[in-house]
Amino acid sequence: MHTVSRSFLSQSSPDLICILHRTSSSNLHAADTITVPTPEMMSYAALSSLGDAVYHEAATEALEKHMARLTGKEAALFLPSGTMSNQIAIRTHLTQPPHSIVCDARTHIHKYEAGGAAFHSQAAVIPIHPANGHHITLEEIIHNADLTSDIHFAPTKLIVLENTLNGTIFPQDEILRIAKFAKENDLKLHLDGARIWHVAAELAIPLEELVSPFDSVSICFSKGLGAPIGTCLMGPAAFINKARWLRKLFGGGMRQTGFLSASAAYAVSNNFEKLFHVHELTRRIEKGLIELGAEILSPAETCMVFYDPAPLGLEYAEILERAAKLPDPITLGGSRLVCHIQTSDQAVADFLALISQLKEEKKAEGWVPPEKTHVNGNGVIRDVYVRPKAIH
Repeated sequence: MHTVSRSFLSQSSPDLICILHRTSSSNLHAADTITVPTPEMMSYAALSSLGDAVYHEAATEALEKHMARLTGKEAALFLPSGTMSNQIAIRTHLTQPPHSIVCDARTHIHKYEAGGAAFHSQAAVIPIHPANGHHITLEEIIHNADLTSDIHFAPTKLIVLENTLNGTIFPQDEILRIAKFAKENDLKLHLDGARIWHVAAELAIPLEELVSPFDSVSICFSKGLGAPIGTCLMGPAAFINKARWLRKLFGGGMRQTGFLSASAAYAVSNNFEKLFHVHELTRRIEKGLIELGAEILSPAETCMVFYDPAPLGLEYAEILERAAKLPDPITLGGSRLVCHIQTSDQAVADFLALISQLKEEKKAEGWVPPEKTHVNGNGVIRDVYVRPKAIH
């Protein structure tokens, strides 16, 4: 674990230093947003400019220009969260209702942004459950989008894709097919690319190539790369100018953001290469769970694996309870296991050892595994993200 030296936090109290130490985690977790800044990141951030972001703060503006170049877009806007970035992108693209958005039913904008599309943009959302269980296809979008002028329906004006989604990679060839359809039908295409860094690392494809088909893209620094706060929204200059106006309206006009931007810049420059090991750890967890007999609900393509312990006679709540009591506790949240750049090899080993121990305890109690547990496919789609009631 990292500590923060008193010489760096010269104005801080011992209590603050203690809190920072306890918060730092090298364990497996249910999310990758729990990473904490390292002393190196904080030292770099301390050198940043101290302007007001509403009036074009220097370090923040430099980060925005860098992200625009990195993604091949005209301009970028620094925002505090991925949710705000997605919602401002939607509001910027959509002008006058009635209108609708087509997206995967599992996407963040549909499930985890508090109904923001309806609230902020008066938009109907048309969620698609992908028949292949992995990603929506052009044919499914064509089938669900409304391109008519029938006054009974909200015409589709925007398609939103997410990559990665539940840690899985959206095939680039399918994205290109969807982008061609969108252009031909005067639809806008937005990417929630919160964890697009993982796609770039896993496929060895430049970021610019991955996001080129999209009119706008949102990319997080706090997911994957380990910055404390921040997301960038990229797109055409006119689009970003309007988004900047909406950022102020949404209450996202921040003040001294230099140290946040510098932290993000440090993360981009130094932490991307760590994702290769993150993916290796995730595959190690998947392999271990398969060998133990657990069911894999969603494959470990990048930093996440979703599993069901029912074939071992286990429930998420008891795994959560026992993991929290380990000498080096592991914080779990149900079916989703997320590796991040501060996850240690030992944490992965400890988790698999715990599952193995619990499995043996169940066997000793006389547990006999059923022939079959759950079935995905045959038109039946179930949410792979299961969270025990005890942690709600």
